[in-house]
Amino acid sequence: MTDDWREDLRLELEQLIDKYVVEGALPRDVFDAVGHELERLRQAQAHDPDPADDDTVISEPAND
Repeated sequence: MTDDWREDLRLELEQLIDKYVVEGALPRDVFDAVGHELERLRQAQAHDPDPADDDTVISEPAND
């Protein structure tokens, strides 16, 4: 795998941050919120790396 995904990620992050700054948020606040959400996602990933493998999901259809 090449690093092309990193460039794409950078561009997507720039667009996301710009969206909220244009709507009136302070860049510092947006960066802080992104950092907070990244940490939350990192912790969730460490706790349950593949939630699709979770046995608590009911595999039966809901409409009998």
